[in-house]
Amino acid sequence: MGALPTKLPAPTGARLLLVDDNHKLCRMVKEYLEPLGYDVSLAHTGLDGLERALRDEFDAIILDVMLPGMDGFEVLKRLRAHSTVPVLMLTGRGEAPDRIAGLELGADDYLPKTFSPRELLARLRAVIRRSMVTAALSDKQVQPPVVVGELRIDPSARAVTFQEQPLTLTATEYDLLLALARAAGRVKTREQLLLEVADRDFESFDRSIDVHISSLRRKLGDEPKNPRFIVTIRSAGYMFMKPGAEQPA
Repeated sequence: MGALPTKLPAPTGARLLLVDDNHKLCRMVKEYLEPLGYDVSLAHTGLDGLERALRDEFDAIILDVMLPGMDGFEVLKRLRAHSTVPVLMLTGRGEAPDRIAGLELGADDYLPKTFSPRELLARLRAVIRRSMVTAALSDKQVQPPVVVGELRIDPSARAVTFQEQPLTLTATEYDLLLALARAAGRVKTREQLLLEVADRDFESFDRSIDVHISSLRRKLGDEPKNPRFIVTIRSAGYMFMKPGAEQPA
């Protein structure tokens, strides 16, 4: 970790849970974040982290993949059965299989454990701000539903129904689906989706959007090779199909 950045303030009183068995790393992260306004709780095993996450209210969770007893993937899987709290996964080497596995299980973002303080703060700020903005909008204004065929999204309640059945999505999946549905019939590039959904700059090697798209397709019962809803536009991005429209060539 380098010098402490000073221009990335946290929401006052934002509560974080850091789950990692590296006590030294935990202390360093806690010492960096708390002066910036974060309230950081620590857990050093998967089971303890899961129990704390389900028992207490947190604005975000930083979750290591490699944990004693119960690894981070299993913690995330069990957590997602009960909670949509934003989760930032820490991967030991930032390898693609770990990143993809975490995103498929419902992580909102990932970070290699070689992260810099600035990168950690930027990712945390993004997921927490997105969650807070959504909550504020839901409390203060009634937003009209977005309806595309059998899909209905109620932004005020942050609820989705598909074929009249509730659809359970992670926070990132919900934001991604809403962005695509609002632009139904129009192509959204990966860069646009990353900025709208992940609130961070596009990196050429970043394929997290693709993993979230795959997860959405599974939940919509979409066939990747012949999708009815989310179509891949080669060398461009993704498009949510309007009912009755033909797939682009």
